[in-house]
This record gives sequence, C-alpha cells and structure tokens, in this order.
Amino acid sequence: MSRWLFKTEPTHYSFDDLAQNKKAVWDGITNNLALKHLRGVRKGDEVFIYHTGDEKRLVGIAHISSNPYPDPKQNDPKMAVVDIKPGRRLKRGVTLAEIKADKALKNFDLVRNSRLSVMPVSDAQWQHLLELSGE
Repeated sequence: MSRWLFKTEPTHYSFDDLAQNKKAVWDGITNNLALKHLRGVRKGDEVFIYHTGDEKRLVGIAHISSNPYPDPKQNDPKMAVVDIKPGRRLKRGVTLAEIKADKALKNFDLVRNSRLSVMPVSDAQWQHLLELSGE
C-alpha cells in the first residue's frame, strides 16, 4: 500500500463534500508529474486530503477505491482519474506553515514542490504528519 497527498480547493470541492457524497471521481489533474503520480495510485492506498486556498492545511484521510482509469469526460487517454472514498477528518488540521517549519519534513514534496496537486507521502512522513495532527 502506498500513501499520497491530494490537494483540493475547498470552495470547489472540500473534504466535507467528499464525506457527504460518500465517494467521488478524483479528476481535473493536468500537470504531467501529478498525472504520473495519479497513475501510480492503486485501490486500497491511503490519501491525505489537503485544502489549498485560504486554509492551506491537511484536513482528512481518504481511501482509493479504484485503480486509475482514463477520464471519461476527456478525449485524451493520458488524462487519468481514480475513485475515492472518505476516511476520517484529522483531529487537528496541520498547516502548511507547520509543515514547512518542521525539519523532519524538509524533503516532503509539499515543501519542495508545493504547486503539485498529487504527490507521494513516505511512511515516515505519513506517521509524522499523523502525530502533528494529534492522531
């Protein structure tokens, strides 16, 4: 099982929206590196949901419920999507400022390449972020 971070603008689609809907197709990824990461996602993987915009914080955990497949809304087979289900809201959101200030996370892609919307999270980073969230 791998772990990931997916970014979303909460005014467009939030973790609460995902929790209410019970499932979603994660689409709209256009960056080549983010698409490469998305194509590496597998059913059963865990995902941190990160709110961008004014919040800039990790807010919850979700689970991948399908392997990647071509986006049915696009005419381009390179455009991939996955199905996702909500897990749980974190006890406490972890802000981007906290993540950037933490020396243990200096190599985390969110710090090094913050514009990327899909990124891998190592097991050590995952555990550390859970600790920061009070889990």
